[in-house]
Amino acid sequence: MKTTKACAGILAIGIAAATALPGCDQLSGKSGGIQPQTMADALHAVLAADRAVYADSVVNRLANQEKVIKATEHWKDDKSLPLPAQVFRMGSETVAEQGHNFSYALLSLWPINKKNEAKTEAEKTGLQFVTDHPGENYYGEEELGGKRYFTAVYADKAVSEACAACHNRHADSPRTDFKLNDVMGGVVVRIPLDN
Repeated sequence: MKTTKACAGILAIGIAAATALPGCDQLSGKSGGIQPQTMADALHAVLAADRAVYADSVVNRLANQEKVIKATEHWKDDKSLPLPAQVFRMGSETVAEQGHNFSYALLSLWPINKKNEAKTEAEKTGLQFVTDHPGENYYGEEELGGKRYFTAVYADKAVSEACAACHNRHADSPRTDFKLNDVMGGVVVRIPLDN
């Protein structure tokens, strides 16, 4: 558990540092501020890099190459490593608990875990867009709870055969034909536009 909190904590620190840059609190595009799309792209770059490093340098190395420990969905019970998507979710939850002025999630049109299902129209539209146009990002605005948000969706691809195989063989997976480099879902970054 300490390792998991440390991984989530490192991710949260990187994101908090990115949002502490001068002008980041002025997302409206006023003089000195950062445009919402630029901020979303920067956050996504950090998130994608951290997830790739964990997947490759920790999970792939320890579970697949050296076979020191497994990575499983039930990592607490199995005393194993959490899956990259689970670490991603833990980081997102940590950021939310700390009250930062943005949110992010890993969602899918074919989620194994129903918590990762698209709920808003912008999420559904964005996920369909990145599935149909895997080299492009989706950008839009939406209103939730009386507040306006800039919402960006980035394709989440099967970066290894293990990603596709895990989803294809999972008992709760609504889709079982993923291949390497297929879009399996998307990272949704949401930034408030109203103060």
